[in-house]
Amino acid sequence: MSDDPQESLDLFDEHEEIVSEDGKKVKRKGIYLLPNLLTTASLFAGFFSIVSAINGNFVYAGMAIFASQMLDGLDGRVARLTNSQSLFGAQYDSLCDVISFGLAPALIVFLWGLDSIGQAGWVFSFFYVAAAALRLARFNTYIGSEDTFFKGLPSPIAGAMVVYFIWAMSSYGIQGEEVGRALAIFTAFLTGIVSILMVVNIPYYSFKEIEMKKRVPFFSMLFVIFIFAFISIDPPIVLASCAFVYILSGPVMWAYKVLKK
Repeated sequence: MSDDPQESLDLFDEHEEIVSEDGKKVKRKGIYLLPNLLTTASLFAGFFSIVSAINGNFVYAGMAIFASQMLDGLDGRVARLTNSQSLFGAQYDSLCDVISFGLAPALIVFLWGLDSIGQAGWVFSFFYVAAAALRLARFNTYIGSEDTFFKGLPSPIAGAMVVYFIWAMSSYGIQGEEVGRALAIFTAFLTGIVSILMVVNIPYYSFKEIEMKKRVPFFSMLFVIFIFAFISIDPPIVLASCAFVYILSGPVMWAYKVLKK
């Protein structure tokens, strides 16, 4: 037992990490509040989606994953804009993503319809969780090097594709006993495909090069308004279609590079 009274009485340690400032390595204490608050909000939305799915409300589950996805996209950008990036924030973000875009989509898809195909249903669900965890673990080893392109499908898009499809089906009353065996098998196949795309080396554009601080032409706001209006027509269908186009862009880009050699 330590004789240091300060060490024995501290219930929480003061987080420290070494950061680079003006080309020098310095030690800093504490964490940045704003980006980590957004990450925590994303985690809460992911947890809420699980609770909604358990209660049989897959529409709310889809909405919650959409909210989690938006918050997950904001935390990193806010950190970069406010110069509050940290190793703690990066690790915390990935751990939260395992819940929101790994565990949550797997449970949602299983509770929605994969349970109807027996053991194969939970096998596909677990395969998705494992692939998402591997994708995020690999991403952590590439922090700072995946600026323009991601290696493999990002887990938020993979989870969005699965959950938005279920959201769309549920909004038309297709859930529970309404899910036929053929549709359940198709959903399992879709889950397996996005799982594989997360762990292969197919490149996906990261959109990190888009500057949010620079001035843009006035008509850019009209484009943003159009996007919101377009999504509002039928949110689950539009969002699922956007996710599908993005997912398809990776293999198309990879095939183009292979054929160009």
